[in-house]
Amino acid sequence: MSVVAEGPVQPTLRRLREFGIRPERDLGQNFLADSNILGVIERAAELDPEDVVLEVGGGVGVLSERLAETAGHVHVVEIDRRLEQALADATDGHRNVTVHWGDAMTLDLAALDPAPQKVVANLPYGIAAGLLLRTIEELPSVRAWVAMAQREVGERLAAAPATPAYGTPSVLAQLACEVRVLRAIPRTVFVPVPNVDAVLVGMRRRPGAAGACLQGADGRALRALVNGAFSHRRKTLAGSLALSGAAPGVPRERVRAALLELGQPSDARAERLAPEQFRVLAELLAA
Repeated sequence: MSVVAEGPVQPTLRRLREFGIRPERDLGQNFLADSNILGVIERAAELDPEDVVLEVGGGVGVLSERLAETAGHVHVVEIDRRLEQALADATDGHRNVTVHWGDAMTLDLAALDPAPQKVVANLPYGIAAGLLLRTIEELPSVRAWVAMAQREVGERLAAAPATPAYGTPSVLAQLACEVRVLRAIPRTVFVPVPNVDAVLVGMRRRPGAAGACLQGADGRALRALVNGAFSHRRKTLAGSLALSGAAPGVPRERVRAALLELGQPSDARAERLAPEQFRVLAELLAA
């Protein structure tokens, strides 16, 4: 007589049932329940035994345990203590995993030891864009990212100038990194099924000074300039900077002259400038 196994065998579904977990939509909890997609993420990350990985949103640990099998060390950040037993079930057998309980947007990521070199995660939807930008700016040791995010966020990060999705996140991410949408991910691979589709985003830090351009005092000034430039999208760039106060003491005439030096019309809006032109604009205005 054949024996039929009881219950789901997929790790996400098993742990949700075994530990009585009800996903919290307020925390952006959409757990990945497709092992094939886990393999896609793992291959895209190109991990080796020397890699130190940061995973934000460990959930019930299905990605965490896969990363731990290849990477040298995995830092898992999770905010929801209700998942403690499920995450322990996934990671207790891996001595190279450290679980950090807290909010990834306020946790001192720079204090992680050893320092992360890659970010690989199924990101909570509510913090995806902010978390990626924060790690670009605050973790200079990170050289590559492979992250699941809602489609809108991924497309915005990779957007080209003069397109509707192009804005502050596009410029900041692309200044420091090469950004690509690696593939579309259907919403049906998550539990619960979210209201939006997802994409897998790949980013690789640019070499040298370009990859570090958002760090330090000059980086703060550049980030402020970009934020100010897009804060009033219907205004000219000169007008938006004046209204936002992002370029204090810089008259509109000087901004218009700098735009002409960049080969742009003096009345150009922020969306016309390529990411690298924002860096040059910041240098011209600071001179």
